Amino acid sequence: MLYHLFTWLDKHFEIPGAGLFQFLTFRIAMAVLLSLIIATVYGKRIILLLQKKQIGESVRDLGLEGQAQKKGTPTMGGIIILLSILIPTLLFANLDKVYIRLMVLCTVWLGVIGFLDDLFKIRARQAAKAKGETYKKKDSDGLAGISKIIGQVGLGIIIGTTLYFSNAVTVEREVFTSPQAQLQRGEKLAKDSNIIIRKINGIQKRFVKVKTPITTIPFIKNHEFNYSKLITWMGKGAEDYTWTVYIIIVTLIITAVSNGANLTDGLDGLAAGVSAIIGIGIGVFVYVSGNYIFADYFNVMYIPNLGELSIFVGAFVGACIGFLWYNAYPAQVFMGDTGSLALGGIIASLSIIVRKEWLIPIFCGVFLVENLSVIIQVSYFKYTKKKYGEGRRVFLMSPLHHHYQKKGFHENKISIRFWIITVLLVVASIVTLKIR
Repeated sequence: MLYHLFTWLDKHFEIPGAGLFQFLTFRIAMAVLLSLIIATVYGKRIILLLQKKQIGESVRDLGLEGQAQKKGTPTMGGIIILLSILIPTLLFANLDKVYIRLMVLCTVWLGVIGFLDDLFKIRARQAAKAKGETYKKKDSDGLAGISKIIGQVGLGIIIGTTLYFSNAVTVEREVFTSPQAQLQRGEKLAKDSNIIIRKINGIQKRFVKVKTPITTIPFIKNHEFNYSKLITWMGKGAEDYTWTVYIIIVTLIITAVSNGANLTDGLDGLAAGVSAIIGIGIGVFVYVSGNYIFADYFNVMYIPNLGELSIFVGAFVGACIGFLWYNAYPAQVFMGDTGSLALGGIIASLSIIVRKEWLIPIFCGVFLVENLSVIIQVSYFKYTKKKYGEGRRVFLMSPLHHHYQKKGFHENKISIRFWIITVLLVVASIVTLKIR
């Protein structure tokens, strides 16, 4: 909103300083600062409000060290994260850009799903208290699992459909002969596409916008993969139905990463810290791919209008770091599903938009192993119970962070070590861009 206001003022009245809002780096810095201020200053007020409304965490007795002390700690603190992301984005970003609109939708959509899940759990606890009964937390108290899945799938369909069909979603290709030569690579010219001449390092180069469902694959020459290749074996004309495969893949990724972040949110500061580090890594991808000079230097695809998304990423990172002020051990507030589902969905959606979704297993390695630990534990337990009549476990407890708690590691040490691992994974994912 401020971006549009100051752009209008600068255009019509040439007010001194209004032109600052034309600089992307200035708006990124302002988004980071404002998100930190909202999370740290106003976050305390939200925590006090949650305490006043008796919106506290009900802790299941799992025999974990320090578990009893967490009882009554305010939950639904994800509201702090959501506000710290949305307000700076709405103020400093160009809301006309399709990528900004998609990420605002993603944040609100998953935030609402998580909020409803937390709200139903709190109501179940308050109902038990009103009856004078001892509340025992159950998974069924929250939003039904199928409802959450439907919500995640719905978001995946919207994002996948928009990215595949919208004329505002394109990539730029360098051309050496004629734009029609791009068709030989299975790419289609974007609507109203014209030759764009750019001067890079003193050399004039010609580019053209194309519509193509490509993504980045690590360790492969040119780092590119066209989704249409997944169904070309079906015969001539099969590529016209690439959109079905693309939307399914997008939906699966958003659902998996969103649930992975939700499972990771089990220790003080763990999910917020890991998400902040991943956000910084994605921010590098967004800034490089959204700047044609850097994109040319690093030999990655240039995505027009993507640079504006750096403002959202800056707000995202600032919100996560600011939330740590209260969520680091010992936590004064928990994010709940309100925050964790949104964080995972945001990371997945950003990765898809910047066409780095196949790097997710690397830079989201912590989310991946948390997911796998639960799948392995449950599958092995069911298998052994069926075969031997008694269920056996691979881990002392799942998700994986609870396994290390059972082994006697302090939760603060586990969180910090997971942060360090995430830093290594993010750096490794960035390095893959130069490994062929």
